[in-house]
Amino acid sequence: MDIDLMELFNQCTKNATEEELSALESLLLGLHKKQTGQNSSYIGGLLHMERQISEEECILTIPLSSLVNNPLGILHGGITATIIDSAMGTLAASLLPEGFGAVTTQLNVHYLAVGKGDYVTCRATIDHKGTKSMVLSADVFRSDGKKIAQATGSFFIIEKKNVNK
Repeated sequence: MDIDLMELFNQCTKNATEEELSALESLLLGLHKKQTGQNSSYIGGLLHMERQISEEECILTIPLSSLVNNPLGILHGGITATIIDSAMGTLAASLLPEGFGAVTTQLNVHYLAVGKGDYVTCRATIDHKGTKSMVLSADVFRSDGKKIAQATGSFFIIEKKNVNK
């Protein structure tokens, strides 16, 4: 980078609106969550993902804020797809033996209603587990209980030692 990080920070905060300062605070708190191990990925930290996992399902919740909204002021569809993929991928990976991982090969999302409210929750479940692939399903609900999306995803099972080859 050509620009000094502190200089950039000062430029961004100098004339920032309250909304912009709130978004920056959320980003920094998300980075801190990744650094301290509260979240295992940057995306998990930045979205403030909270998850519960069992052998049957992964439940992932994120708070809604202007940071995850589209220009219409509602949850961005790409963020919805990201939490679906994260919940499915987490569940898929949890079902595999040590040394194996799951990567998304296909994700189908049906958007049913706008994402608004205080938070959204994604519930992912396994439909099929084979030796080389898995199929999962997920539903996303907003804080008032309305379903905003339903999805299916296919995952390919890989050996982790082959990831960087």
